[in-house]
Amino acid sequence: MHILTKEQAAQIDRCANTDFGISGLMLMENAGRGASDLLCALQVSSPIVVCCGKGNNAGDGYVIARHLLARSFEVTVLNWENAEKIRGDARTNYEILRAMQVEIVEHAAREESAAHRLLAGAAWIVDALLGTGTSGPPRAPIDRAINAINHAPAETLAVDIPSGLDCNTGAVPGVAVRANHTCTFAAPKVGLLEGEGPKYTGNVHVVDLGIPPEAIRRAIAQNDVDSDDS
Repeated sequence: MHILTKEQAAQIDRCANTDFGISGLMLMENAGRGASDLLCALQVSSPIVVCCGKGNNAGDGYVIARHLLARSFEVTVLNWENAEKIRGDARTNYEILRAMQVEIVEHAAREESAAHRLLAGAAWIVDALLGTGTSGPPRAPIDRAINAINHAPAETLAVDIPSGLDCNTGAVPGVAVRANHTCTFAAPKVGLLEGEGPKYTGNVHVVDLGIPPEAIRRAIAQNDVDSDDS
């Protein structure tokens, strides 16, 4: 199995779309469905709190919440960023949850005391704040969200990578979620295995996204060519 940098992971998504017609929305659905399947396999209990940022990682979180709700779990979504910042495929899945009248605490940073109470009462927390593409220390309000998760007694599942952990190096330039489990997609990421990564990931589970192996091979080969040319 390949171990991916963030550049390779992004190239795989692009190759899946351009060469095989697999849309970002489909990849997000597969990611969220796979993560919810994993949570069920881990025999999670309610209540479950899904902490979201504003990017595609948040979109994965919205899909996870929807599938857990369909399986009769008690789920609350905490949006730590202003909902106006949510775009693209993540926005589509956010609007689906709104249409379902799911309990969403909007811009939890404004109501941190209520958010802390929800987290304190959770059996499980899903970290869908930051994805593999981020770098540098998390900025407010995400840094406060990470600290709140780390202080909660619940078990935590990180989506793709613990928020705050550098995907390429395993460094923690600021704060990072200390997860009990990490559900990473397509293949392990370098940062999960190197540097400080193993201290933050807990048990690492790889979830298949339905991407053809040829797409992964092409993407890695193209990324290597691009790296050599730069």
